Amino acid sequence: MDLIETTTVNDADLPVVDFRAHLRLGAGFADEASGDPLLLDYLRAAIAAIEARTGKALMRRNFRLTLPRWRWTDAQALPVAPVSAVIAVTLRDVTGAPSVVDPSRYRLVEDRHRPQLAATGAVLPMVPAKGKVEVEFTAGFGAIWDAVPDDLRQAVMLLAAQYYEHRAEGDAGLPTGIQALLARWAPVRVTAGGHR
Repeated sequence: MDLIETTTVNDADLPVVDFRAHLRLGAGFADEASGDPLLLDYLRAAIAAIEARTGKALMRRNFRLTLPRWRWTDAQALPVAPVSAVIAVTLRDVTGAPSVVDPSRYRLVEDRHRPQLAATGAVLPMVPAKGKVEVEFTAGFGAIWDAVPDDLRQAVMLLAAQYYEHRAEGDAGLPTGIQALLARWAPVRVTAGGHR
């Protein structure tokens, strides 16, 4: 399995002004924005850490999932949530030649923790021998920062502030308060015999 982002969140869409206020940095100075690239780095690092911990894309962007085969014949769990759209499903043979799957052959099963691509019939299209399948999809709570749930926004601010304030000391781990904010967003683990 290989998952890559095919689009990114623009710097202008990140809450750098809110983060500066959260840190209680001075305002009104001529060089106020000169520290913004550093603040953006800490915000992006905190967002990446929280997304990795929760399996959630905080802000909307596109992804490509590449697989050598389907996990199940009739459905495939998507590794990031929440998913709002499946853009395309493409089968590639051993030479890499693409074959775009008709969208009528699959559907998105939306779920806050475990979205899936599911067959509309009995099975998903067969992946070519020694080939692969690519699923392009859009995930994230929304295109703007305010679309991110409050507890996740707060966790980002707290973690980015920790990165900022302890930048010379290295990683000190995830504080208990941030872990508590993330608890309800933790990936759902199901045991054998449970749901997919």
